[in-house]
Amino acid sequence: MPDTERIPQRPTLDGLEEKWAGVWEVEGTYRFDRTAPRERVFSIDTPPPTVSGPLHVGHVFSYTQTDIVARFQRMRGREVFYPIGWDDNGLPTERRVQLTFGVQCDPTLPYDPEFQPPEKPGAERVLVGRRNFVELCQRQTDIDEQSYERLWKHVGLSVDWTLLYTTIGDRARATAQRGFLNSLARGEAYPLDGPTLWDVSFGTAVAQAELEDRERPGAWHRIRFGDFYVETTRPELLPACVALVAHPDDERFQPHFGTTVRTPVFGVEVPLLAHALADPEKGSGLVMVCTFGDLTDVTWWRDLDLPTRTVMQRNGRLGLKAPDGVDEDAYAPVAGLTVSQAREKIVALLRSSGELDGEPRPVRHAVKFYEKGDRPVEIVATRQWYIRNGARSPELRETLLARGRELRWTPEHMRARYEHWVEGLTGDWVISRQRFFGVPIPLWYRLDSDANPIYDDPIVPKSLPMDPSSDTPPGYEEIDRGRPGGFIGDPDVMDTWATSSLTPQIAGAWLDDPDLFERVFPMDMRPQAHEIIRTWLFTTVLRSHLEHGALPWRNAAIAGWILDPDRKKLSKSKNNARDDDSPEALLERFGADAIRYWAGSARRGVDTAIDPNQMKVGRRLAVKLLNASRFVLGFGGAPEPDKVTEPVDLALLAALSRVVSEATAAFEEFDYARALEVTEQFFWTFCDDYVELVKARAYGEAAPAEVDSARAALAVALSTVQRLFAPFLPYVAEEVWSWWQDGSVHRAPWPAALPEPLPAGDQAPLRLAAEVLGAIRRAKSAAQQSMRAEVARLEVAGPVATLERVRADLTAAGNVRDWALVEAAELSATVTL
Repeated sequence: MPDTERIPQRPTLDGLEEKWAGVWEVEGTYRFDRTAPRERVFSIDTPPPTVSGPLHVGHVFSYTQTDIVARFQRMRGREVFYPIGWDDNGLPTERRVQLTFGVQCDPTLPYDPEFQPPEKPGAERVLVGRRNFVELCQRQTDIDEQSYERLWKHVGLSVDWTLLYTTIGDRARATAQRGFLNSLARGEAYPLDGPTLWDVSFGTAVAQAELEDRERPGAWHRIRFGDFYVETTRPELLPACVALVAHPDDERFQPHFGTTVRTPVFGVEVPLLAHALADPEKGSGLVMVCTFGDLTDVTWWRDLDLPTRTVMQRNGRLGLKAPDGVDEDAYAPVAGLTVSQAREKIVALLRSSGELDGEPRPVRHAVKFYEKGDRPVEIVATRQWYIRNGARSPELRETLLARGRELRWTPEHMRARYEHWVEGLTGDWVISRQRFFGVPIPLWYRLDSDANPIYDDPIVPKSLPMDPSSDTPPGYEEIDRGRPGGFIGDPDVMDTWATSSLTPQIAGAWLDDPDLFERVFPMDMRPQAHEIIRTWLFTTVLRSHLEHGALPWRNAAIAGWILDPDRKKLSKSKNNARDDDSPEALLERFGADAIRYWAGSARRGVDTAIDPNQMKVGRRLAVKLLNASRFVLGFGGAPEPDKVTEPVDLALLAALSRVVSEATAAFEEFDYARALEVTEQFFWTFCDDYVELVKARAYGEAAPAEVDSARAALAVALSTVQRLFAPFLPYVAEEVWSWWQDGSVHRAPWPAALPEPLPAGDQAPLRLAAEVLGAIRRAKSAAQQSMRAEVARLEVAGPVATLERVRADLTAAGNVRDWALVEAAELSATVTL
């Protein structure tokens, strides 16, 4: 029975977030019970947001959708393993620190324990040593992470904050390094001196998955190679030319395959060869192969076993020395030039030699960029670490495709993105980065008598985590670093995805808590956005397959993007979120439950615009739940289904039972939006129709059994609705639950469909009564009369037997003085006031 002292006289949403967030934290409402057996655990591999600036409402959108599922599973009786992490290592963090503090890392500089960044960063960045730089990164991420935690707690994420991890923390570093060393031992990780995707802006290798196409202006240059012509947008790579290729079926060139031609300006003899990737319809049909202009050049270079003439350097300039086979005097005019300078110079040389056919033709074309960079990527020759990903192994590729088919995708069509990515891989995953704030490659190398590293025999650490730039290998001292006969540490760190691809192992404490890991792995759910299927999802599947021979989780729940007014994805890196649409501003304006309602209304995988109107609807719904709960609890009924006997009451519970079944089934398919939709539809019918129909009876204006029936049905419906709304509107649901129930609604059992024969009466009595009541309301409204105005006569045509069963409730609800019932197949009502 409700305790009237708990029910406020004027219920309000104000203050609920602060009130209940504090209670949940003190009482450990969402604390994971690590003694639960695996079959009772629902584990979530939560995305660790990148710590590179304020979170935007798109984050709130997708993380709320995950939380809705977590809350449902908890109420279903599962122990929910719901950790949270911060992805705080990598290029985004470094860039933010460079801009915030006005510094630039120079790893050759010593550590300065007294260093303080400038109070007002100037145009020129202050050079600092690696350790000072890393300390600044840690300082900035600490600030950002505190703001992230405040936001997530305000939104009402039911994560277990005792499970918090960071990707730069000891556990994450040890896990990433152990994963690397295990892959190295199995032959999956390997070093290679060869062509590497290189971002000039950041000065680091990047992976294929981190590239994006951007349309940029360029020009086609038609260049004469003896008797042939080649069309290219990159004439500056002419000194790196190693071959010309055409399609093997192109009759224009078939007689010339295997012959050689001389390159213009530089006079290097190169072969003319056949390859199926050459497009006969593009340009002249003959393509210049350079080392390296793009990824297709790399393919041709490998497939045709071509020599290497590298001109592009890490700094984005052509090398100072001529590549092999190129005359130094011929090369001298372009030595050390930038890409644009070299292009201009070579075009001038071609024009003067008569080997430029016509003038360059302007074109806009797609150019590869590192997703966080602002200059086109180049391909340079460097030594990098790779992990095999199926690009060069048909067997591994097919296995990874099969893993994708094992995985349950929501929505299902997102699997195609995974398959297209796996099928389109052109190279193994380069995991090394020439940066500083990351997980170090955990290796040292012995130095020979000339202080040259012996890469073939790396020294492996005995304990993790470690940093080869500051730790020393067994048998050596710090004084031996860099000396002949001594050692050096691997200078690189891992790609941030090389750590994030192990989030199930990090969160599940793979290395240091095997009992916990067995209870949560493989995890039940991976929620994430669709654009990182190629990075986070794929790499996690890859690492789990290599390490455990299994999928890392059973379900992939893919969220859509939140779009700005120009229908573009909201992005921290693009900074296209408006201040008025910041999470803090929206939470202040509408409240957490309203924002959650908007997020929960969106379908999985569907891109969604910011919609304040939908948030207003969510707030009205939360207010209605407050007021309806107070009103119903005022009748003093208890949720005792066996006391429900009257036709309208039974019909209500029949409808409610169907809603519970449908909402539950939808949730089991991760279709939380459908669960919210059916719950909300029922709730408004309950408030607008049912409560009005039985209000008089619930107040006691009927026989005792009829009164008890109405009050019990109201209480059963209220108890059920409060729990159905709890995953979506956690604050208001907890508030109204506390007025009459003990414990948290979020630990209460999810409602079950009511058993037969309770809902044996179908929904016809309630449906017919609601339609007649609606006709009465419309008549009074049209006459501009009060809803309590008397109806002099009500004439209803319809199923008389059913209408007779609801006559008393309709008489009271509509204030009807006189009735007339006529049997008819179709329902109609005539109202006389």
